[in-house]
Amino acid sequence: MQEQPVESSDRAPEADLEETLREAEIVALEQVAVGSNAVFYVRLAGLNGELSAIYKPARGERPLWDFPSGTLHRREVATAVVDRALGWGFTPATVLRQKAPFGVGSIQEYVHEPGPQIVMDRERMEHRLRGLAAFDVVINNADRKRAHLLIDPAGELKGIDHGVTFNTDFKLRTVLADLGGSPVPQEWLAGLSALVDDRDRMRRLRRQLRLLIAPDEVQAFEVRARQLLTAGVFPILHPWYGRPFEM
Repeated sequence: MQEQPVESSDRAPEADLEETLREAEIVALEQVAVGSNAVFYVRLAGLNGELSAIYKPARGERPLWDFPSGTLHRREVATAVVDRALGWGFTPATVLRQKAPFGVGSIQEYVHEPGPQIVMDRERMEHRLRGLAAFDVVINNADRKRAHLLIDPAGELKGIDHGVTFNTDFKLRTVLADLGGSPVPQEWLAGLSALVDDRDRMRRLRRQLRLLIAPDEVQAFEVRARQLLTAGVFPILHPWYGRPFEM
């Protein structure tokens, strides 16, 4: 893929950014030649200049035996919906787009690499990794590879590629499997508890999720969240099946 253009530093507010992803004209499209599903790098005509994004059309999804066909793009969006509800900021803005060159699909803000001036805080990054690991437990992420962990221009940890999530069966596979049995830091437990114990917030979240995934998958998500709060530790995974097939 060709070098991407530098974009305006004026980042739109979240609602405006999502609206741009959902509605703005796609002015360029290029297929990304990695992965098992069709993925496209696109540029959108945003209000503050062109915006880079990743587009994953439903029609480009490879069928899987353990996930309903044509649902992976919706799981990408559902993951971002849960992240926004928690306020953790692990996922780039991701929305469902109806009008696109290859039909309905997910479209996600592109995560550019940080500049050379960024100084990484190792302790903060370790803490954020544990938060992302807790997030993966509740969304039941079946494919957390190293390549799905990115650092954005502000030096913040971001996770991408969430198409195989929210299965009703326990499917967690992650490169962070070695955390199994260790305590989930209190900050992440407190944030999760604040969400699941708030009836109004959970009611809104359920409504949003039921537009994207099956009702039993929404229920299973809530069960996993409460189980993690009760356990207070990361689940111990099988040494082989608990890790992604490609790291």
